[in-house]
Amino acid sequence: MSVKQAGNSVATAMAVTSELLESYDQLDISKRQYLGYVLVPAVALFGVTVLAGLFAPLPLAARVPIPMIGGLAVVSAVVYPKIYLSSRENHIDNQLHLVMTHMTVLSTTNIDRMEVFRTLAAEEEYGVAAEEIGRIVHLVDTWNQSLDDACRRRAKKVPSEAMGDFFDRLGYTLGAGQPLEDFLVSEQDVMLSQYETLYESSLSNLEVMKDLYMSMILSVTFALVFAIVLPILTGNDPTAMVAAVIVLFVFVQLGFFVAIRAISPHDPIWYHPEERSPGDLKLWGSLVLGGVASLLLIGITAAGMFGYGPGLPGLLFFLDTVRLPLYLAVPITPLIVTGFVLRREEQAITARDEEFPSFIRALGATESAKQSTTTDVLTTLRDKDFGTLSPAITRLYRRLNMRISTEGAWRAFSRDTRSYLIQKFSEMYLVARRMGGEPKQLGELISKNMSAVNNLREQRRQAAVTFIGLIYGITAAATFAFFIGLEIVAILAELSADFELDQMDIGQIIYPGAYDIPLIEYLLLTVVIFNAALSSQMIRTIDGGNPANGYIHFVLLTWLGALTAIATRTLVNALLTI
Repeated sequence: MSVKQAGNSVATAMAVTSELLESYDQLDISKRQYLGYVLVPAVALFGVTVLAGLFAPLPLAARVPIPMIGGLAVVSAVVYPKIYLSSRENHIDNQLHLVMTHMTVLSTTNIDRMEVFRTLAAEEEYGVAAEEIGRIVHLVDTWNQSLDDACRRRAKKVPSEAMGDFFDRLGYTLGAGQPLEDFLVSEQDVMLSQYETLYESSLSNLEVMKDLYMSMILSVTFALVFAIVLPILTGNDPTAMVAAVIVLFVFVQLGFFVAIRAISPHDPIWYHPEERSPGDLKLWGSLVLGGVASLLLIGITAAGMFGYGPGLPGLLFFLDTVRLPLYLAVPITPLIVTGFVLRREEQAITARDEEFPSFIRALGATESAKQSTTTDVLTTLRDKDFGTLSPAITRLYRRLNMRISTEGAWRAFSRDTRSYLIQKFSEMYLVARRMGGEPKQLGELISKNMSAVNNLREQRRQAAVTFIGLIYGITAAATFAFFIGLEIVAILAELSADFELDQMDIGQIIYPGAYDIPLIEYLLLTVVIFNAALSSQMIRTIDGGNPANGYIHFVLLTWLGALTAIATRTLVNALLTI
């Protein structure tokens, strides 16, 4: 290593250490409390695990990992403040575009600028971002600071760089005398640009993560095939080796699942109201139908395996033999019904989101032009074609026309659409109109922001499609590799039994008797079902959809693995026994 490289490494280490130490200052508790409540117990635990590793009456292989547990606790305690602040930063960045849009909408009304901040601080849904705005309100109301001074002071301590820059610019602008509305309207393009950059950066990171995922899964697959085949030459316990590699496979997939969840943008599609929605009965009915039918098939299969009925062979009477992988795939098949119903509803929500910008822009422009109420405007606007959003618009008009409360009618409109974004932007429009906001300006602001989010969601869907193809390809390739190794070993074991190789010199070269083929097949099928379950949730995490929508991929990936296993063993057996 050159002197320059060594200097760069030292500078990087010092920068990381400095950031870590600064993160301790931004915790909700003091350094002394964190030292006493977290760091000291972690170091004590590490000392206990070291002693246990040295003196525990266990084999060396079992004692070595014990201190690693204590070391992990110490490392976690040391770096937790940095992880905590990074988590808060992500929460703020994911909500910042909605917060700023909401702030801009409120600033166009007739309310005082401090009321804008108080209103946003009360929005629990904004989470950490609302807490930061609440701290500014606290500085103004409790410590009698001016709003611009409070913004500049908080800008230095907010975990998010984007929000800190915004507070800093806002503070200097307000101090110079510019109205809050003018500043926020001019900031919309900057805010959208920052949000798009953040969103696209997350999608780019997901692309890198997909390449890493493919490499790691193929490496673990290679290791698992070796664990299946190698013991026939070494005489080691193949079941223990296979089980150990399967545990590694599970940890690798869990690690990537956690990483993908952390990287993926927080952009929910579904709105989950507290009140009952019109489509709840259909959605819950599909969930009950799929779950009950699946449990029924599991019960029939289990009863047959214990000799209390025809079991799965009775259900699949048209097959000569029911191969073991089918015992895995058939019982979960009814869950696909739930997946398809939720998928159709999610597609409808996405279609409504795409139509909403046109609707809210037309509504605001028409209200401004006619100087009339929303009900009068909807009399003609509801006749226009807004696609899948039209039925909800018609019901909104009827509720308003029946003199139902305006707030209640718009809440029902949000329930009808089931869209998270429509609910948020409809609420912004309603509150701003009630406070005297200009409808045309409100409609244009909301339409512009939602159109930008819709465009980003389309990029996210494309990323999800490529990931789906990757998952299905890896599943088929990995399952093929698993079972081709298993079938080769099974054939060698069968040949050794036929030719009584144990009584010949060749019996010292191969050790087929160490294998429990049915047990290893069970273990490999466990990998198939676990891969299907976790991969389906990875897909849902990347595309931002409802987790229950992943039942489709769960069932299809399980069937893909099962059919690949059956086809592989059948094909290899046919080729090697010719």
